[in-house]
Amino acid sequence: MEFKVNGRQRRYAGDPEMPLLWYLRDELNLVGTKFGCGIASCGACTVHVDGEATRACSVPMEALAGASVTTIEGLAQGDRLHPVQQAWIEEDVAQCGYCQAGQIMAVVDLLKNNPDPSDADIDRSVGNLCRCGSYARVRKAVHRAAQLMKA
Repeated sequence: MEFKVNGRQRRYAGDPEMPLLWYLRDELNLVGTKFGCGIASCGACTVHVDGEATRACSVPMEALAGASVTTIEGLAQGDRLHPVQQAWIEEDVAQCGYCQAGQIMAVVDLLKNNPDPSDADIDRSVGNLCRCGSYARVRKAVHRAAQLMKA
């Protein structure tokens, strides 16, 4: 089976039921995508599959034939951070940081579909869990990112 990860063509011939999360972390050493719950509830493992926010712990490798996967490592363009990553830094969102890659990937998807979200839109669309409770800073960063993307 062939597919792309962060723009690079990949070939996989292993266990078809292995979750994408473990392939990314264990075989490609892309460890920005985190394991949180293993049941697609927390969002720490959020990546984009064909441009859509997806929980990598619940996607079997067999579902990826011909797909394009983007991880947090593939979000920046060269040395230029994605506007959501930049907003995260400017708003000092992360506390422990464990959930942040998944949060960022979910927010990129949100802003692609809703370039000017309200706080209610953010709360409804970004269902990632943060044990540290940085949700207020996440909202501020989403609004800042929306402005950066318009500039």
